[in-house]
Amino acid sequence: MNALDDAQLAARVAQDIPDGSYVNLGIGKPTHVSGYVPDGREVIYHSENGILGVGPTPAPGTEDPELIDASKRYVTAAPGAAYFEHSDSFAMMRGGHIDIAVLGAYQVAENGDLANWATLDETYPPAVGGAMDLVVGVPTIFVMMRHVNRDGSPKLLKRCTYPLTGLGVVSRVYTDLAVLDVTPEGFRLVELTPGNSLDAVQAVTEARILT
Repeated sequence: MNALDDAQLAARVAQDIPDGSYVNLGIGKPTHVSGYVPDGREVIYHSENGILGVGPTPAPGTEDPELIDASKRYVTAAPGAAYFEHSDSFAMMRGGHIDIAVLGAYQVAENGDLANWATLDETYPPAVGGAMDLVVGVPTIFVMMRHVNRDGSPKLLKRCTYPLTGLGVVSRVYTDLAVLDVTPEGFRLVELTPGNSLDAVQAVTEARILT
């Protein structure tokens, strides 16, 4: 099947973020979304380590070692950016001041349950981070993830088998193979990555995909 690479997937997510939104980007793949703001839009990116107004990744050789995001990735500051302490940052997240959070995931269930902080593999220590605060305080949760695990097993499930981050919190899932909305009836197809068929994507998805 055709699969988007990380840059293409980040650009696809960025297309659906409205002008003027305040957005938190989770650790890992979601941090790349800040580099793909569509022309004519202003999006204010928040990092939980205390930045409001995160800009794109700096050009090689221009990095500021004291300017990083929650992934410890070098970032730039957009014009008008603000810095603040951790407690203020989490108050923004918990208090409903962020419009959208883009998070990675190990698993997403058809009812919108999210598992993204722990697996059952002891070689990968659990890491709660700020995800639990985000899914409680942010009204719209986008998940950006690979459609299957490295061994080919599905990550979009009828029910999550890993410890949950939040219950029924996911609004939309963006994978390298498809974009899916979470509805009361389950996953509903928004679009397929060009060149893929619904039957092929369904074959690597445990949960049913509605059209």
